[in-house]
Amino acid sequence: MLTRRLMLAAAPAAIAAPAPASANSFESFVSGVRAEARKAGISQKTLDAAFAGVSPNQKVIERDRRQVEFTMTWARYRNLVITDKRIEEGRKAVVANRDMLNRVVDRFNVSPRVITGIWGLESSYGAIQGDYRVIEAVATLAWEGRRAKFFRGELMAALKILEQGNIAPSRMLGSYAGAMGQPQFMPSSYLSYAADYDGDGKRDIWNNRGDVMASIANYLAKSGWRGGENWGQAVTLPPSLDEGSLGRDNRKPVSEWARMGVRPLEGVWDAPGDRPGAIVIPSGGEGAAFMVHQNFMAIRRYNPSDFYALAVGILGDQLGA
Repeated sequence: MLTRRLMLAAAPAAIAAPAPASANSFESFVSGVRAEARKAGISQKTLDAAFAGVSPNQKVIERDRRQVEFTMTWARYRNLVITDKRIEEGRKAVVANRDMLNRVVDRFNVSPRVITGIWGLESSYGAIQGDYRVIEAVATLAWEGRRAKFFRGELMAALKILEQGNIAPSRMLGSYAGAMGQPQFMPSSYLSYAADYDGDGKRDIWNNRGDVMASIANYLAKSGWRGGENWGQAVTLPPSLDEGSLGRDNRKPVSEWARMGVRPLEGVWDAPGDRPGAIVIPSGGEGAAFMVHQNFMAIRRYNPSDFYALAVGILGDQLGA
């Protein structure tokens, strides 16, 4: 989906990848995975259920090879992902899940706006999760060979999820690359961050909205989120500001930026003067500018893109969660 591949090229060129060697058949590959999984404690019952009917998925290979370089502008990206429809649907989702969201916020001390911003960008509040069988998708990509080591690890993680009884294989659905459920977690991220909101012993990020929100919040909390702080805000820059001082790694106290002539685009500063901040200009050189803080970096742990982190923050602020 768009948020996982943020920079599709205007003039794309498909990624070349060699076909798997004929001697290394898919059946032999699966046999090797089964042996490795049994050593890791995965039961024969789980393995039989996981691989029942699984075969190389040509659509997965085709989509993986069609990935392209990224040249999308910030303005185009923002217009694509922060739409009136997504804002309207998000506000309705916030109202419908207010009590649940409040309890998640109390538990993890993470901004409700950012939780819903991620939820909206990743799956349009659960409406678009992907319909590929995750085991088949990641097994195909691990066998296909271009990123074999990475996807073999994700396949093993997916088998562990099934062994834990969190979801049935037929209901473990996601993107062609294995990003799962409403938060679009890769299997390894699921094992690290998925949370059981209601105490039913399962972490259902596909159907249980409490688990979805708690999982997103847990991811952020473990990625350095600071409770009670904002992610950032739009600013204006003085013409004399040295471009060498810009970029997310060049942090100064807000008061220092203010002394240099940086001003909030609207209203007042929403961070105290001693809080470190950095200036990000997603268009490069000219255009919109943002003062960002530690929580912006926590969002980037979810998806390492300035475009994505800005869009999550802006969408969340629009939702007013």
